[in-house]
Amino acid sequence: MAKQYQLSGWDLSELLPEATEAAISARLADIEEEVGAFEGLRVHLQSGAVSSDDVLAAVRRQESIIRKTWTLGYYGMLWFSADTQSTEAITFQNRMQQVMTGIQNRLLFFDLWWKALDDDAAARLLPDPIAEPDYHFYLEDLRRTKPYTLDEKSEQIINLKDADGISGLMTIYTMLTSRLEFKLTVDGVEKTLTRDALMAYVYSPDPDLRAAAYQELYRVYAGEAKILAQIYNNRVRDWYNEQVQLRGYASPLAVRNVANDVPDAAVDALLEVAQRNAPIFHRYFRLKAKWLGVEKLRRYDIYAPLAGSDRKVEYGDAAALVLDTFRCFDPSVATQVQRVFDRNHIDSEPRKGKRGGAFCATVRPDVTPYVLLNYTGKVRDVATLAHELGHALHSMLAEHHSMLTQHPSLPLAETASVFAEILLTERLLAEEQDPLVRRELLASSVDDMYATVMRQAFFVLFERVAHQAILDNASPDRLNELYMENLRTQFGDSVEIAPEFQHEWVSIPHIYHTPFYCYAYSFGQLLVLALYRRYQQDGDAFKPGYLKLLAYGGSAHPEQILREAGVDITDPAFWQGGFDVISAMIDELEAMEQ
Repeated sequence: MAKQYQLSGWDLSELLPEATEAAISARLADIEEEVGAFEGLRVHLQSGAVSSDDVLAAVRRQESIIRKTWTLGYYGMLWFSADTQSTEAITFQNRMQQVMTGIQNRLLFFDLWWKALDDDAAARLLPDPIAEPDYHFYLEDLRRTKPYTLDEKSEQIINLKDADGISGLMTIYTMLTSRLEFKLTVDGVEKTLTRDALMAYVYSPDPDLRAAAYQELYRVYAGEAKILAQIYNNRVRDWYNEQVQLRGYASPLAVRNVANDVPDAAVDALLEVAQRNAPIFHRYFRLKAKWLGVEKLRRYDIYAPLAGSDRKVEYGDAAALVLDTFRCFDPSVATQVQRVFDRNHIDSEPRKGKRGGAFCATVRPDVTPYVLLNYTGKVRDVATLAHELGHALHSMLAEHHSMLTQHPSLPLAETASVFAEILLTERLLAEEQDPLVRRELLASSVDDMYATVMRQAFFVLFERVAHQAILDNASPDRLNELYMENLRTQFGDSVEIAPEFQHEWVSIPHIYHTPFYCYAYSFGQLLVLALYRRYQQDGDAFKPGYLKLLAYGGSAHPEQILREAGVDITDPAFWQGGFDVISAMIDELEAMEQ
């Protein structure tokens, strides 16, 4: 009989068995000894008598230090995420940020030395690509950012500035937003809710409850909007001043593209095609309005269920369903994913003070990834579980790589997660005989396509405009207007948008923590639609190539990985192909009997 998993917190003891001062100090002393030894390499590197073996040994020593510091750093981040109001957690996280910044500055000389070499010298010193492919790629890839790298003192100053400045400000954003409480009256009883618990009601079959949930969300955020807008203003100016003015990136968006190792042309094509295809979803929203019996959909109704069911799925049942879905695809995949449960590396229960949303954190290749959820029992929470476990699978398939090359480039990081969601949806569709329930499942899938493709692309379109507007001294009120213009372009005349949605942008953590991150979701979803279509055509023959794609991790350039899969990410036709799949799904919905 399969194990029945329960809602719980996670076990971080694999990272740090005891968070005592003695244990922490011993770890830090060990790291300090390694860092001191590494600093001794500086004179030898500057001597010019360096061999490829010397470079390889240096990178291995650097990786050992990163491994140890990341372990403590991730422990702090995960502890804080589980309880953002814990003074002990925030104190530990702040301490580790300071430690990591200091170490980063002391190791910096090696990366700067490597980037300063001319191309011929660097080529001679690269490790053998056959014997040491991970280190070869890591060092080769490191030189991509050579044009944007400053002198050592400037880089050290920036690291210190970031640790005490923008990183601290982002921590304040998280603390401010995680402590927010929301009031909602349900069945005559007023409830005090976290954001995640409140958002569960936007999927309610009750239209008044959906509206009330959104109104309460933005009532609370409107009360914090001046502070949150000021934080965003500083985030944008800091991003521009450092990345564009000092480092010389072509634009604020280009910074993310270089970090993602994706050409500007690919991202421009993706965003242009997304904007051009907004009418596909306009058609869907009009269709959904008819099914819901209203003249026009309200923004409150975007995720409204078509059926009257408010079905709950127990966490243990959700875990069993997701694991079995992975097992049907490939038993070895399910074995990998089950490790996350069995190691107790999932924090699944909603709690006051816990960070909202969901994420998967990969600490080291030899440590099973950690997953954070806020599971409320909705069917969509089951999809979120599949999504985050897809991330974990991606990391575990790449765990044979170095720490330096395990993590995939950001746009490819959504591949396994979105694919897992589609596997789950297709399984539910295949097992369902009731045409109305099938319609509900397919519509829910299109809802998710909107949320993952169009909504995320339009976040980035807003960011491009907002960054420039802030540099032009736009007020928070002007940013609100720009966001409403973004929504009107996104929805056309198919959806009625209430004025409180002007505050939505201050509630989006990604645009604060990781500017221009969100196109990775659009990229991943459209890529997976193309891959899944091949899976439907090729069946088992598809699986080895797909698992190989995931197993690359970050050990090759995204363009190379996708080229092997027959994908040209700079071709608008590729992105259009993803939208064509979505359009066909809407065609299928239109053909269903009402």
